[in-house]
Amino acid sequence: MIPSIDRVTTMFTATQLQERIAALGAQISRDYAGKDLTLVGILKGSVPFLADLMKHLTVPTQIDFLEISSYGGGMSSTGMVRLVKDLSHPISGKDVLIVEDIVDTGLTLRYLLEMFASREPASLGIAALLDKPGGRVEGADVRIDYLGFSIPNEFVVGFGLDLAGYFRNLPYVGVYDPPSDESATPEASNVPA
Repeated sequence: MIPSIDRVTTMFTATQLQERIAALGAQISRDYAGKDLTLVGILKGSVPFLADLMKHLTVPTQIDFLEISSYGGGMSSTGMVRLVKDLSHPISGKDVLIVEDIVDTGLTLRYLLEMFASREPASLGIAALLDKPGGRVEGADVRIDYLGFSIPNEFVVGFGLDLAGYFRNLPYVGVYDPPSDESATPEASNVPA
């Protein structure tokens, strides 16, 4: 069953998102002036954020993508992280900024930070559109260097975030209110970090 957009309530408008992303772009540009910056987008949710963020960068930038899975098809993380697609280019000696749609449990980013550290980048940072501190699991605290918004522990969709592949295309971020009949809710596939 296709989930209903009527169950989505706006949390951040398109204007609010764009204003914050522009400010993050300016800050990143200042911090990475004179450096060899590579943005690593975590597929698929980070695509709208990464696309808009890089438009606001004034420093030379390369991009690459990685795909991770930690949702077993439900609305919460399985706690197990699986690499689906690795980077296309080496990051040794590069200043790497991981670009993530949402930091939830922290497990995905903990996994990525450990994996990337072994590849010897010059520096390693995190830019996240959303942070859900209430979703963190013990031992998975991560430092977010560039943060769009901190949110309560609710399931959000839009601007790259999905429910079973739906709602990624929304130009805003909204809270999804599932139907009371659990069997009517499609399985979620977005990947929290």
